[in-house]
Amino acid sequence: MSLNRKYIPILVTILLFIVMFAAGSFRYTGFFSLQVLMNLLVDNAFLLITAVGMSFVILSGGIDLSVGSVIALSTMVSASLVQQHGWPPAVVIPLVLLMGAVFGSLMGAIIHYFDIQPFIVTLAGMFLARGLCYVISIDTITIDNAFYTAVAQTRIPLPGGSFLSISAVIALLVVAGAIFTAHYTRFGRNVYALGGSEQSALLMGLPVARTKVLVYTLSGLCSALAGVVFTFYMLSGYGLHAVGFELDTIAAVVIGGTLLTGGVGYVLGTFFGVLIQGVIQTIISFEGTLSSWWTKIVIGLLLFIFILLQRVLSSRRLTLKE
Repeated sequence: MSLNRKYIPILVTILLFIVMFAAGSFRYTGFFSLQVLMNLLVDNAFLLITAVGMSFVILSGGIDLSVGSVIALSTMVSASLVQQHGWPPAVVIPLVLLMGAVFGSLMGAIIHYFDIQPFIVTLAGMFLARGLCYVISIDTITIDNAFYTAVAQTRIPLPGGSFLSISAVIALLVVAGAIFTAHYTRFGRNVYALGGSEQSALLMGLPVARTKVLVYTLSGLCSALAGVVFTFYMLSGYGLHAVGFELDTIAAVVIGGTLLTGGVGYVLGTFFGVLIQGVIQTIISFEGTLSSWWTKIVIGLLLFIFILLQRVLSSRRLTLKE
């Protein structure tokens, strides 16, 4: 029985994560523990949520460069309303999520109805959201609201003395919901069809406009939710939060095996793409003598490898079709 080529990238990603975690476990004392594994989720919950939204965008054949700025704007709006204006978190959090969804849907509508490249529109969105942060304040706004500090300090106990944070649980729920949406709903099938060929999707009568707008709405919503989680993590709002975060997110999706041209990939792959970034940072932390910039170097090398792997698989698929 031969292995389907479309599963090769995600299997490589999962195998790579297992190898890296095993290597860390053999080299460093205390590395092989449930808590180290859980910390990958605790420390990267916001990246995981953002990467889920980016997965849908890239699967549809697009790109979203505004995610980092939307996260920063979400932290600033949350911090300003809660800390400076005294609004209750029960009102602020839904408002921030609505803001992210509307921001994403506007970008999606501009991309489709004005037929402009997603790169250009989301680049403009990136500058717009980042600029709006400084309209609110140029300084850091620290949050000492009781609800935010309680969420930040809550530890959900696990067997063996390990724990998870509420943010990590939110991220896992988002991943589970995204896997169901991508593979078991009509919207998910439309996203794959749109990424495979927009022209073919139109000829098949699929709702291309609605799908494209919803994809960017979902990405904006995920970015805003990541901003809320980031606020729990940092307990502050700042215009320079999550600078360059869009590149980390795209890297996680590509390392997860999603094809940059769209139509091929899995949310589960993105999950392991984020964990790989986390395990690289953990190994560097355990080593103690390496600069954190080695994370960028290793991720850069992995990106080269995965893009070459995607190229090889795409070339073989075209050769078989001919």
